Amino acid sequence: MSPWLLVWYLIAAVTTVAVLVFVIALVREVSLLGRTARRFQEEAQPIVDDTSREAARASERAASLSPPGKARP
Repeated sequence: MSPWLLVWYLIAAVTTVAVLVFVIALVREVSLLGRTARRFQEEAQPIVDDTSREAARASERAASLSPPGKARP
């Protein structure tokens, strides 16, 4: 086996290991991001529900108001 072929095999092995390390780190970060997003949604959902109920209530109240100077029927 020629020395150049050995060098190319070594470079390929090192590159493969580096890419695998980066892929594993990326998968771990995506998993962490997914867990964090799910936890945020669980914590924020009650606030979102309350806000949407208040918005619906305010919309109904605004619809029942008459413009200034106009009598209600």
